[in-house]
Amino acid sequence: MDALTLSRLQFAVTAAFHFIFVPLTLGLSILVAYMESRYVRTNDDLYLKMTKFWGKLFLINFALGVVTGITMEFQFGMNWAEYSKYVGDIFGAPLAIEATVAFFLESTFIGLWIFGWNKVSKKVHALSIWLVAIATNLSALWILLANGWMQKPVGYVLRNNRAEMVDFMAVVTNPYGWLKFLHTLLSGYVLAAFFVMGISAYHLLKKNKMDFFKRSFRMGATFALITSILLFIVGDFHAAMVAKSQPTKFAAMESLWETQKAVPYNLLLIPDPANERNAVEAVGIPKLLSFLAFHDGNAEIKGLKEFPKEDRPPVMITFLSFRGMAALGIIFMLLSVISYIVSRRDGLESNTTLLRIMLYSIPLPYIAGQLGWLVAEVGRQPWIVYGVLRTSDAISKAITPSQVWVSLIGFTLFYGLLGIIDIYLLAKYSKKGPDDDLSSIIKTSREV
Repeated sequence: MDALTLSRLQFAVTAAFHFIFVPLTLGLSILVAYMESRYVRTNDDLYLKMTKFWGKLFLINFALGVVTGITMEFQFGMNWAEYSKYVGDIFGAPLAIEATVAFFLESTFIGLWIFGWNKVSKKVHALSIWLVAIATNLSALWILLANGWMQKPVGYVLRNNRAEMVDFMAVVTNPYGWLKFLHTLLSGYVLAAFFVMGISAYHLLKKNKMDFFKRSFRMGATFALITSILLFIVGDFHAAMVAKSQPTKFAAMESLWETQKAVPYNLLLIPDPANERNAVEAVGIPKLLSFLAFHDGNAEIKGLKEFPKEDRPPVMITFLSFRGMAALGIIFMLLSVISYIVSRRDGLESNTTLLRIMLYSIPLPYIAGQLGWLVAEVGRQPWIVYGVLRTSDAISKAITPSQVWVSLIGFTLFYGLLGIIDIYLLAKYSKKGPDDDLSSIIKTSREV
């Protein structure tokens, strides 16, 4: 493999592994902050135990997520130097704000929250975890605004053989970036809700601390119900934005080869690997795809044949990833509705079928998140900045395949070790359940 392919593979490995940790951090920070706020308001020790138990799991995930995120930024200078030179004036601004504002706010108050038990007032301590949650979400905002600019570049001019920013507010208010942020944020919230419900289901099946985990399950179910519905709505707007801004990606998502009007949404569609013939269609809903794309059932959608072959993304992986992500999104809504209804009634602990389903559903939001990023990044190809800079032109000129092989193997082994540590610690503390030791979070932070 050449340096370009290896560099793409390396960034895919590091980004995919990093994103295992990000969504749980986004969602669990909110849930833990809410739990501690309930404790401050009610003075109910059960909410304190919930804060400490779920807070330990949040801390493990947070610490490992920070480590995996640092290496990604170094790759822009090492593997993608031409990209950094060409768009660094724009891409670097939101990343700099993320590092100097959101990350420092996050890292400062996480320390206060870990070591501030019984040293600051309950309200100040609860405020610290809310600031961590806000900073974590702000961090995601700036990173996704940067990625949103790569998907739909705005507020720039091409000058001196590079892209230069001329309108910072256009970058900040880029609708593509905001929809991507909301889509990613809500997917993280759904993941955290399913994480809480899944672990709670494990303990309810074991008949362990029933009141604690029934309340945790109910809280997770409520959070899942709200966020899964919002995720579906935002996902619809995001898909419409893709149709307008990235027609090649949208056509690949649906394996649409011929330009058509009043396009049906095919519930079963087999894409043609040869990229030449129309896909094999089965059951479909008339005009629905045109309506979803442009909110007009008779709208025209451009097919892949409208674009040169060199401008088409890989179709099979984009199509299957999108279908898988969408199907899982519908499953999340259905499970959230059922879990919410059952959790509000007596007898949750006796509904072993639902509890087992929720336990085994923990990996599903992780899979959906990875599929979503495959759609976003593979579907954007062959562009690293859509319509502006090709991925093949962004690679560092001096880098060699042997150099990338060394770093790729090193990252894979290092991340594999971190993955083993993460699974071990999360499994250990999840199975252990809550305890009454106020210093438990500090002990966990030292172990991590």
